[in-house]
Amino acid sequence: MTAKSVRLVLPTAILAAVLSVSCRAQDPAKADFSQQALQAKIAYCKTCHGVSGQGFHGSTPIPRLAGQQPQYIENQLRAFIERRRENKYMYGVAHVLSPSVQTALANYFHSLNSKPVGGAPKELVAAGKKIYEEGLLDANVPPCASCHGPEAKGDGEFPRLAGQLHDYIFNKLVNWSKERGQDPKHPDTSAIMQPIAHNLTKTQIESVAAYLNYLE
Repeated sequence: MTAKSVRLVLPTAILAAVLSVSCRAQDPAKADFSQQALQAKIAYCKTCHGVSGQGFHGSTPIPRLAGQQPQYIENQLRAFIERRRENKYMYGVAHVLSPSVQTALANYFHSLNSKPVGGAPKELVAAGKKIYEEGLLDANVPPCASCHGPEAKGDGEFPRLAGQLHDYIFNKLVNWSKERGQDPKHPDTSAIMQPIAHNLTKTQIESVAAYLNYLE
């Protein structure tokens, strides 16, 4: 499915709002941090996200950052800071980071290539693969691959999903409207996912999450 065909199945108002938001590219700026300070920030991130950025299965699953799209990481850090994305931990972490540190952290975690943690029910993988590649026409759900790519590596604002923790994906999708798009006057690309997350059943979400969990 092409980007044009994805637009046909998404609400026009949401797409118009999203497409009106331009990408905030920054000019290269002189670093306002030392390498020692950056290493300290990286070590702090790894306390929760894992020594290889692989994520962590805890009482609250903590996402994989390894291989993630840098632009997506920076966008999410800004969303936490601007309260467009809700998380009881990440505002405190993100709001002290300068833009140049955010960029450096994003590039660092993008460079990692750890193995997936795994652990998802393997009997759900086949069904999840089908949804990811083909979508659900009757539920107005486009193929996930149309935005996240055939290998789920993501592209720019669209995140990498390959290798992501299945319980993290599940929690994010079932709670999408409670955590994302918390400033409707300033929508971002996360608005695309609101109707998709709403139209998927929990079983379908579990299946897609299981499929993605094992991708490298």
